[in-house]
Amino acid sequence: MDTKMKEILGKVDHTLLLQTATWEEIRALCDDAIQYGTASVCIPPCYVKRAKEYVKNAMRICTVIGFPNGNHTTAAKVYETEDAVKNGADEIDMVINIGMLKAGDYDYVLDEIRRIKAACQGRLLKVIIETCLLTEEEKIKMCELVTESGADYIKTSTGFSTAGATFSDIALFKEHVGEHVKIKAAGGISSLADAQKFMELGADRLGTSRIVKLVKEEPV
Repeated sequence: MDTKMKEILGKVDHTLLLQTATWEEIRALCDDAIQYGTASVCIPPCYVKRAKEYVKNAMRICTVIGFPNGNHTTAAKVYETEDAVKNGADEIDMVINIGMLKAGDYDYVLDEIRRIKAACQGRLLKVIIETCLLTEEEKIKMCELVTESGADYIKTSTGFSTAGATFSDIALFKEHVGEHVKIKAAGGISSLADAQKFMELGADRLGTSRIVKLVKEEPV
């Protein structure tokens, strides 16, 4: 496997969040992630404890909070986060309350991110803003709020809405987030060329189920 391929894989959150996901599929996901050296596996909360026990310290476990719609109460999201941390999650990907953002209730959105960040107890927090549902002004506002919140990443998409990551959104994030905020592109990343382009534009993580599959089909 060449250096460029290893670099791409090292940025991948190897993901399986389908409603139909079974433990056997999650275990296979973990096996592939360890073999190919991805950044983490991103899995449903119900599998976090079992996956952590399975991989031990061989792979980081990421899970999702308020997923996929984001309109849970803040208290419910905080509890989900605390439970995920207790079960062994190393990274948390939360969905913002998109309705509150669109209503202009920025204090609500900011407070919720801060409370979830506190519940992470030092684990990485990635904030999913679902770019396909936002105006450009709303995307820029979320860059500001994520920066102010102390979260570690801004993330484009759940992969469960009308569209996923775009090159233009990553470029927009790069222009408007603070220096400490990293970027995760997720949803619809279907080729190694696209993965490379997202990284060139500033993405530090790639949420995808397809990159490892593509690499497995290629001689290494």
